[in-house]
Amino acid sequence: MAKLDWFISFENLRELRRLCHWGPLIALGVIIICSIVAVLDSILWYWPLDSPGGSLNFLTLINWTVMILYNYFNAMFIGPGFVPLGWRPENAQDCRFLQYCKVCEGYKAPRSHHCRKCNRCVMKMDHHCPWINNCCGHRNHSSFTLFLLLAPLGCIHASYIFIMTMYTQLYNRISFGWNSVKIDMSLTRRDPAPIVPFGISAFAVTLFALGLALGTTIAVGMLFCIQMKVILRNKTSIESWIEEKAKDRIQYYQTGETFIFPYDLGSRWRNFRQVFTGSGAPEGDGIEWRLREGCHRYTLTVEQLKQKADKRVRSVRYRAVEDFSGACCPLTKGIRTFFTTPCTEEPRMKLQNGDLVLATRGLK
Repeated sequence: MAKLDWFISFENLRELRRLCHWGPLIALGVIIICSIVAVLDSILWYWPLDSPGGSLNFLTLINWTVMILYNYFNAMFIGPGFVPLGWRPENAQDCRFLQYCKVCEGYKAPRSHHCRKCNRCVMKMDHHCPWINNCCGHRNHSSFTLFLLLAPLGCIHASYIFIMTMYTQLYNRISFGWNSVKIDMSLTRRDPAPIVPFGISAFAVTLFALGLALGTTIAVGMLFCIQMKVILRNKTSIESWIEEKAKDRIQYYQTGETFIFPYDLGSRWRNFRQVFTGSGAPEGDGIEWRLREGCHRYTLTVEQLKQKADKRVRSVRYRAVEDFSGACCPLTKGIRTFFTTPCTEEPRMKLQNGDLVLATRGLK
């Protein structure tokens, strides 16, 4: 029963509303289109009941779809795990090493960060992913990474089916003349007629599905490489950024410090086993973490506090010269402002003329 609760941990049926978002709708749309077209094309190209190879090809294709959806829904509905509301360390003196979250009314546990979209402090937060409409973190990091691996592999298989189907279906339909090339898309030359007719519409749909599959292979494959890079170092994308800012802070102030990331266990295999285990559940409870020798449990949180203080020192003050409603698409502020607006779902600040704003980041 515990394992069942782990893999199907809907807090209530309201979790299904995560599907009502552009990210899951597009992701599931791509999966469904590529899967259905690949199944129909595999019937045309390699009839599964005629040979063991055809059966293996068909079953492998179905297996890709099942495993992709299984890990996708696990990543979406299991979620990353949230720090309990009002959490504080057992030793009250340790509070000075931690950041306080006003929204959750508690302290941020080591490796946790507050997500504006989820409105909670997330355990070992990597990022908020719009494609699953949830955060990627401690509990669902393995499912999310497996999805990133299986999706390109399934798309590569589907792409091969698409290409072979178009090739075999067009091979006997193309005739070359002295001045032209003609393609006969009628079924009169096929005897017996195929179970799934392959006409102009089927060719267009197959070509469209091929484009989706190739695009997904490249985009998702790159994301998988990024995720594996941080997992093998026992980091998250946010922690990689924190480490880079630590080097920048030390170099800027010439403090002579040496920042050592405390969660890198020194072995890629041991780092890998922190996320991928035989039970399917990651190591740890999301609060306590295994540490590198010589590191303190609050090494990273202390560095974060130093960076927060540095951010306040280096912030630049601006004064608003116009009112702004906080709209995501400021059409009334001109074409240039509209096209240079950051492409993010994070809420915008509502401003009035004369308001003071502290800009803490210098990147455009």
